[in-house]
Amino acid sequence: MALIFIRTTVIFITLLFIMRLMGKSQIGEMQPFEFVITLVIAELACIPMADTSIPLLYGVIAIVAIFVLHQIVWLLDLWFKPMKTVICGSPSIVINRDGVVERELRKNNLDVSDLIESMRAAGYFALDDVYYGLYEANGSFSALENPDKSTSSLSLTLIESGTVDDKNLKKAGIDREELNGFLTEQKAKPKQVVVMTVNSEGRVYFQKKGEKYKILKLGVNGQW
Repeated sequence: MALIFIRTTVIFITLLFIMRLMGKSQIGEMQPFEFVITLVIAELACIPMADTSIPLLYGVIAIVAIFVLHQIVWLLDLWFKPMKTVICGSPSIVINRDGVVERELRKNNLDVSDLIESMRAAGYFALDDVYYGLYEANGSFSALENPDKSTSSLSLTLIESGTVDDKNLKKAGIDREELNGFLTEQKAKPKQVVVMTVNSEGRVYFQKKGEKYKILKLGVNGQW
């Protein structure tokens, strides 16, 4: 029985560590240790029920061990605040007054398209619709709204992390020559661009690596 308790503890710690490494996009609405507990308890409950050669008592002991570990983690979180960051992680600011914080996105195994998707789900359809955007420790997205937001149409992503989206260029009615001319005016190459979006009115959100974002204009001929 002691061996099962020890094996369960090792599995718990391993899963918790792996889930922290996997980043917020894998966690959903639960804290990492809560997600680990859900996975482990579900597995431990199924094994003794499916395999009659395993005494049911073993499964009960393992589940009790998980409950004890949950209580220990909860107490550590309650008594030692620094442990909360170690166990659950901390909020990550992915948008600030300068624009998208690419470093924080990478740290959480996210990219700009994931950020834009989260913003749309929260009701924001342009990157400058918020002053600050962050992913909470449980993976949910929170934002401080820009009171001057002027979103009037859906934006298309033309460049993301240095990669040009030719499909969206075509939708916007912009050819490569026009895009290259625009980039030349901004003294940038595609690989130097964190993100560039455009809406149906030609309003461009442009952010070059290491620089604050700009709101510019560009002629568009597409319909979306």
